[in-house]
Amino acid sequence: MMTHDLDRFVAAQDGVYPQALAELHAGRKRSHWMWFIFPQIAGLGQSEMARTYAIVGADEARAYLAHPVLGPRLIEVARAVTAAAGSAEAILGGIDAVKLRSSMTLFAAVAEDPSPFRAALDRFFGGEDDRATLGLLASAPR
Repeated sequence: MMTHDLDRFVAAQDGVYPQALAELHAGRKRSHWMWFIFPQIAGLGQSEMARTYAIVGADEARAYLAHPVLGPRLIEVARAVTAAAGSAEAILGGIDAVKLRSSMTLFAAVAEDPSPFRAALDRFFGGEDDRATLGLLASAPR
């Protein structure tokens, strides 16, 4: 079984997570944390930050969800953004709304209980998954 370096996410979130959650509860993202709060599958983002915090495949996504800190936090922020007033674009900005869709697609595809992620997809994207994420997930290492 492959081990995953999830400490990069814990370290990045340290001290930032409460602010990110507060911004979501307020309905407006104001600082820079999208990559490590709502991670995407590898292959979508090309920036250094996107590559650093990319999830390499289904196994790493499942490990993220099973992590005692990261899993509960992801569910918490998914619920917070879903409960916020306005569109994903109004809450996060256009580029980060696209990242939200891909992140929620990734975790909905691998979660034992996809409901928090499906709820975000339903609320903001008409229930439609991000096709690029599903394609990369299908071809990614397990």
